[in-house]
Formats: sequence, C-alpha cells, structure tokens
Amino acid sequence: MGENGCGKTTLLRICAGITRPDAGRVEERGRIGYCPQEPGLLELLNADEHLALFGAAFGLSRKDAVAAGRQLLEELDFPVGDRSVSKDLSGGTRQKLNLALALLGDPEVLLLDEPYQGFDTGSYVNFWDHVIGWRAAGRATVVVTHMLSELSRVDRVMDLTHPSRRSPASPEAGRRPG
Repeated sequence: MGENGCGKTTLLRICAGITRPDAGRVEERGRIGYCPQEPGLLELLNADEHLALFGAAFGLSRKDAVAAGRQLLEELDFPVGDRSVSKDLSGGTRQKLNLALALLGDPEVLLLDEPYQGFDTGSYVNFWDHVIGWRAAGRATVVVTHMLSELSRVDRVMDLTHPSRRSPASPEAGRRPG
C-alpha cells in the first residue's frame, strides 16, 4: 500500500519480470501470475480467444486452456460463453478476464495490482473471499491496494509511503496492524 506514485506498481512489475530493477535482484521460485491494474487485453479478441492465446504460453492446448479458463471465469462470475470482444465489455468484466488470465497457468505466486478496478460491490467482496481461498491453498498472493479497510484480511502489510509523509494512522511496514 502507499500513496500514488510511491512505487507500488513498479515493485510488482519488477517482481513479475516486466521491469528491470535499478539495483538489487529478484529471485523467481515458481510460476508467477500477474494481473496489472489496467487489463492487458487485445480489444478484438473475446474471452475464449484470450484464454487460448495465453494458454498457449503455458503449453496448454486450445481446448484445455479454454476449459480451465472458463472454470476460472465462472468462479469470478464472468458471463462465460459471452462472445463479445474485450473492447465491448464493461470495466469490471474486463478486469475479471484479466484476473482469470493471471490465474490460468496455476501460478504459485500471484501479483495483483488493484485487481478489483471496476468491480461492483458483490464482485469486490467475492474477490477478497478468493484471496482467502488462494492463501489457504498455499498460493502466495500480493495485492496492491489503497483500501485501508481491507488490511485486516492480509498476513502482512508493506507501506511504501515515504516514512516522513506516513500518517500516524498508517501501519508500519511489515506485520499486519493489531
């Protein structure tokens, strides 16, 4: 968590291997799923076409990728079987597809940059239920959030806000407050 511009997205992009760090290193120890804040979707592909394309990167056949992806989409309350191209989907529906694509390769580490953008209230609550399930299944899940009310749902909090600008109510970096 932290203020706008403090480096949350940059940190996740470094951990996902998309951006090179200026210093230091990141060691990868398993498959990584990355869900950017802005969906990385191709405007003229529908959900099944996205699943087939991303699934190919994991060595999945089209049939297996679509089957696994549809199961993930169903869990996220995405309208499975909708043939609309991604540019015609609502923001929340696009983000559900984006999240399913991050989960498609069955990652051991899931990096989520405000993945609930555009979700309605029910989808937002369900998202946090999924986080609890992923954690219980042993999947490391990193969530960038501005929502201080959700901090009780996580094991650890890292506040990237510059220490001199940290408000007294902000939790310290490291352990969950309380």
